[in-house]
Amino acid sequence: MKIYLDNSATTKVDSEVAKKVQEFFVEKYGNASSLYSIGCEAGKELTKAREKISKFVGCDVSEIVFTSGGTESNNLALRGLAKTNPHKKHIITSAIEHPSILETCKDLEKSGYKVDYVRVSSEGIVDIKEIKEKISENTLVVSIMYVNSEIGTIQPIEKIGAICKKAKVYFHTDAVQGFAKVELDIKNIDLFSVSGHKFHAPKGVGFLYIKKGTNISAIMTGGGQENGLRSGTENVPGIIGLAAALEVNNNESEIKKSRDKIIEELLKIPGAHINGSIDNRVYHNINISFYGIEGESLMLMLDKNGICVSTGSACASTKLKESYVLKAIGVEDLYIHGSLRLTLGDDIIGNEDYVVENIRESVEKLREISPFKFEEIDKEVENEKR
Repeated sequence: MKIYLDNSATTKVDSEVAKKVQEFFVEKYGNASSLYSIGCEAGKELTKAREKISKFVGCDVSEIVFTSGGTESNNLALRGLAKTNPHKKHIITSAIEHPSILETCKDLEKSGYKVDYVRVSSEGIVDIKEIKEKISENTLVVSIMYVNSEIGTIQPIEKIGAICKKAKVYFHTDAVQGFAKVELDIKNIDLFSVSGHKFHAPKGVGFLYIKKGTNISAIMTGGGQENGLRSGTENVPGIIGLAAALEVNNNESEIKKSRDKIIEELLKIPGAHINGSIDNRVYHNINISFYGIEGESLMLMLDKNGICVSTGSACASTKLKESYVLKAIGVEDLYIHGSLRLTLGDDIIGNEDYVVENIRESVEKLREISPFKFEEIDKEVENEKR
């Protein structure tokens, strides 16, 4: 049995999407910029895909710029704005953003930019008041992730966008984990990033929504594709797949029921703690910590029983560092190191009890060899209650 519960890392390409993509790999494989028939056919299909995506978003076709995914989109958003607006040297973001935002901000700091990393609550929600207070005449952009990739919290981007709009400051949101899962109102958003492989499209394709009138430049030179903002031969199969994936049924209500059932059962384990907001949380995310054990060991034990989970953000999982997201929301070290992220898909439906029992048994085995015994855990719980 294989139960895949790491859908925030990547999703399985939907079978119907795969068929569509395959067609453009082996039959309609022309370069969309070519003038002969097979190229024109690819170009027409690319246009249809762009129209379909823009209709889904609720924007003009010219506002969709295809990229290789979330990391490139985030870089284009921040660096593209910085390149075209050199007189504004201030950026506001949060302490729990994706590395493609945080590392880009750190790199821009080396070029003289001031970056404010706003605080988040214990539930992982950004401090809107602090964002408002930090906006100045020198602020170029506010960039806040829509749904956090580790703890699944949903940020109040409509309110943040309204504040930015009033202050005449660009607002960008990394919507990679929320797109096609949480409703997205773009009226107060200037730019947002999307990656196809997070919602059953292929890897290596995404887009950046750029509202008309946004003063932004390309960060990569070449043939001038995507209205000059993203040069390079278009990934037609990937773009076709991305558009097709918008029709995939996510079984949201059933998966949410499974999530709630699992959370309820896992919290019965002594020393278990849910990380992030319960109310403002994407429907498929569970981030839970078990006091005094190693999350990596727990993950490997579950993998032996066919259950695939992660210990944090999969994009940075090879680094095996302490989660900066859990640190930012105030989770204690002995909980951080025992953290587990489950992001559910169809595999979970009907397998909830199997997953819970395997986690419970694995935690118990790890507790037997842990230097942090039950008595210490009980004392910790008592102290929290006081």
